[in-house]
Amino acid sequence: MTVPGRRKPPAMMGIVLLATFLYRFGRFSYRRRKLVAALWVGLLVLFGVGAATLSGPTSNNFSIPGTESQKAIDLLEERMPQASADGATARVVFAAPDGGTVTGAAGKKAVEQVVGKLKALPDVANVVDPYQAKSVSPDGRIAYTQVTYKVPSIDLDEGDRAALEAAGEPGEAAGLTVEMGGDATEGMPEQSATEVIGVAVAAVVLVITFGSLVAAGLPLLNAILGVGIAMAGITAATGLIEMSSTTSTLALMLGLAVAIDYALFIVSRYRHELEEGRDGEEAAGRAVGTAGSAVVFAGLTVVIALAGLSVVGIPLLTEMGLAAAFAVVVAVLIALSLLPALLGFAGRKILGAADRGAVGGRPPTWNKVLGGWLPGLRGGRARPGGKAPLGERWARFIVRRPLPVLLLAVVGMGVLAAPALDLRLGLPGDEAKSSETSQRKAYDMIAEGFGPGVNGPLMVVVDAGKGGDAKPAAQRFAGQAKRLGDVASVTPPVVNQAGDTAVLTVVPKSGPSTKATEDLVSELRDQSAGLHAATGSDVEVTGQTAMNIDISAKLGDALLPYLAVVVGLAFILLMLVFRSVLVPLKATLGFLLTVAATFGAVVAVFQWGWLASLLGVAETGPIMSMMPIFLIGVVFGLAMDYQVFLVTRMREEFVHGAEPGEAIVTGFRHGARVVTAAAVIMMAVFAGFVFSGESMIKMMGFALAAGVAFDAFVIRMTIVPAVMALLGRSAWWLPRWLDRLLPNVDVEGEKLREHLGADQEHAVQNDRELEIART
Repeated sequence: MTVPGRRKPPAMMGIVLLATFLYRFGRFSYRRRKLVAALWVGLLVLFGVGAATLSGPTSNNFSIPGTESQKAIDLLEERMPQASADGATARVVFAAPDGGTVTGAAGKKAVEQVVGKLKALPDVANVVDPYQAKSVSPDGRIAYTQVTYKVPSIDLDEGDRAALEAAGEPGEAAGLTVEMGGDATEGMPEQSATEVIGVAVAAVVLVITFGSLVAAGLPLLNAILGVGIAMAGITAATGLIEMSSTTSTLALMLGLAVAIDYALFIVSRYRHELEEGRDGEEAAGRAVGTAGSAVVFAGLTVVIALAGLSVVGIPLLTEMGLAAAFAVVVAVLIALSLLPALLGFAGRKILGAADRGAVGGRPPTWNKVLGGWLPGLRGGRARPGGKAPLGERWARFIVRRPLPVLLLAVVGMGVLAAPALDLRLGLPGDEAKSSETSQRKAYDMIAEGFGPGVNGPLMVVVDAGKGGDAKPAAQRFAGQAKRLGDVASVTPPVVNQAGDTAVLTVVPKSGPSTKATEDLVSELRDQSAGLHAATGSDVEVTGQTAMNIDISAKLGDALLPYLAVVVGLAFILLMLVFRSVLVPLKATLGFLLTVAATFGAVVAVFQWGWLASLLGVAETGPIMSMMPIFLIGVVFGLAMDYQVFLVTRMREEFVHGAEPGEAIVTGFRHGARVVTAAAVIMMAVFAGFVFSGESMIKMMGFALAAGVAFDAFVIRMTIVPAVMALLGRSAWWLPRWLDRLLPNVDVEGEKLREHLGADQEHAVQNDRELEIART
């Protein structure tokens, strides 16, 4: 940075680099800390007011435009609006006590009272009489009624759900068991108090890492303010666009984790600069210019991966990705601006007492206790006469034995990935809920009385076209469907007033999320071609079960293309950062290994049931169909975080003349402790969501925690240094023609140090000239 009123060094004229800009920005934020802090607090208040005044209801619906099931729903909306094809549904189930029946006088009277109350509810389009529809079990002990609303579930509020629950009171008063399921019963997911565990663990890790309560508190304060702004913004957006009820939780999960991590990296570098003897403003500038550059790049990879979910063409994934990307953007901005301001308020208290004693002569105090947890460490360096840091010792071990370490790590990850070969995607419904919920009890009662397939009926729409006659085609199709192996029953077709559209219901023998039901949907759809050839009518299969199958199929089809996009993006971005071909190749292959191992762990727990009781998994089944794509996007971003923060220091040492093996060791000496702390914090934050009552959030939390553990400790801190030790100097090879084409983003701040060195030399020269002139 040039001194005002003095000439710029000729070598730096006209050069604008990210690190240089962030250096100046960090110094500005440190110097004008009151203004910067006031601006961020003002933003929090502004977004909070927006959330309070603009927030709207959220949805639990899953839909994908363009699928056959969605086309059928759109057709029914046009020709049979009275069917309320996209309306919310509730299934109310009655069970008589042992020895009783719902067909006796008392039981039947109670059921009819409930049905009457259900018909009187607001926005109810239809309630099926269980006695007329013959939805009474053969032994007369269980009956159910289907309630169809005029509006989708997103338009039902807690008052509607309370009224639905209250309608069952006459049945309970008569001694019947009354349980309810369906999307009309789905309320807003509640935040679990156990999620605070992650933040508490993060606080402990930060205190141990820094040996200072102030240094530990700043990343947490930074993260809480950033997450508050992001969550308020997302909440305000629910009043403008339809949004899933899980979107804000996932944005909270990611926003909190990356905000703490990004602040951790910058605070760690700031403390290092202070230990080098620089004043606070200069240390803040250099910390933001170096570690801040890596934060920008790491955040950019996360944002691109999350925003890239929109190309899959699934509205739910798009909103989840964009909301989480927004939270990450806020985390990056607040780390680059508010954090240096907070560092200015903290002053030298950011250093632990032992470090302040080493720098400023003050004696060490209570943090000797915490120092015992990390022997020989201070700022990532060995204390005089103490052991080398654990990260350095681990790196030297790998450099001495790279091949055995590499083989052992790869084989271990391969074993973890093996269950992924049995990955089965789906969208579990009430059958995947806890056995304590009313939805699950209703599901089990219906399965007991009528068979599991009644919980997932398939709606078949026969379209004869404008002016056509759909009835004979529908009757023909019904006859064909009855002969299929997994069909329990087929209802008579219902034809619309125009006669060109008919609807019938096919009840499978198998449950909604089983492979047999999925195969049945395919068989029913295969009948369409023959029916069209014979009658000119088309057949489309819809209903919640078919919709779930279509969503899973589209997500499965999009998995490989999205993975290709993410891997290609990773390769290009890492070439920009490391100016190497083999380092990006190694990083992307490691990322694929992380994803495979994470899928394997998820399948083992949530599909096979390993450790299910320990983790509170109520029911095993297919993996949430959106999980793989979302997991790829998130884990990619986090993997690149650790790759950038750990390997940039290795490249920095190599560029400055260190031998390849020594560059690896030095990079670990400075980065392993911070990366370890960051990974533990992320794992703690994500693991806190494993205790959520929502199965989707539980699965997401487990998958992300496992993905971070595998990538940080096995891939980045074991396989990466082993491969680099085997490659030696060739790890940093880049063709000359490509070197000329790639822009120098200077993530590690090499040009910044040259710039600052040139500025300081120029300032000294000017001072000498002024002194000569005065004498």
